[in-house]
Amino acid sequence: MDTRFLESFLIVVEQGSIAAAARQLGLTPATVAQRIHTLEQEIGCNLVQRDGRSVQPTENGLAILEQSSAIITSVQDLCAIATSTTPTGKLNLGAISSAANGLLPPYLKLFFESFPGIELRITPGSSSTLYNAVMDGFIDAAFIVEPPFDIPGTCIWQTLRSEPLVVITSGNIKETDPHEILRNYPLIRYDRNQWGGRLAHEYLRRNGIWPHERLELDSLDAISVIVNQGTGVSLVPDWALPWPDGVHLKKIALPAPAPCRKIGFLFQRNTSRRRLINNLLEILLTPQTTT
Repeated sequence: MDTRFLESFLIVVEQGSIAAAARQLGLTPATVAQRIHTLEQEIGCNLVQRDGRSVQPTENGLAILEQSSAIITSVQDLCAIATSTTPTGKLNLGAISSAANGLLPPYLKLFFESFPGIELRITPGSSSTLYNAVMDGFIDAAFIVEPPFDIPGTCIWQTLRSEPLVVITSGNIKETDPHEILRNYPLIRYDRNQWGGRLAHEYLRRNGIWPHERLELDSLDAISVIVNQGTGVSLVPDWALPWPDGVHLKKIALPAPAPCRKIGFLFQRNTSRRRLINNLLEILLTPQTTT
């Protein structure tokens, strides 16, 4: 259905005559009358009735009046959004905790300054959970660890940060050899169900290191607090600071080349929110000073 016909119908009802509607639309009365006739044929009933020079809506015309006005308004809104130079809308994003706490804040500040009309909602979760949420269309995009498998061609992946594995210890430990530290001190293990934790597990196995495991946790913040208390050491990605309050750890680099956990931005290539996502991606690719 051509929305121009609906618009003509609304203006005819508003003006009370085809001639007045034609003047407002800048058309001939014959053209407006033809539009009304075509609309009536498409809908299958009479929408207006003529009484001399005036025109009144029929009961059927009155029945569709409100909905017709809503349709015209919706189309006008869509046109305004499509042609606007100021992006507006909502984005539903996912983010792992280490990205939400350390990586994202400076980017989000710049994003809201640049695009105040876009509303963000950020859902926390693990990388695997958020990956599946993007695949299933439950969220628009996610900040996650790069999957340990090939990302399908229907998606776009943008690496934002590469985090080498490091050994973290409390300040009381004086040793500097990372492998000896991992062999000789209790390990606070990064959860092997997490993609970053799996990377640490594979490193230990490849290097023949079988530490005494004390705990296994999925939170890097919790691991840092426990290590800071001297309860053990850990092998974790060098994630974006800040650490929790009161935490002061030693970071000991692994022999080069150290495995890296890559944090990035994942979204579906053909998502309906692609324009808004591109606005966010523009900010993410702007150089930032992060620690």
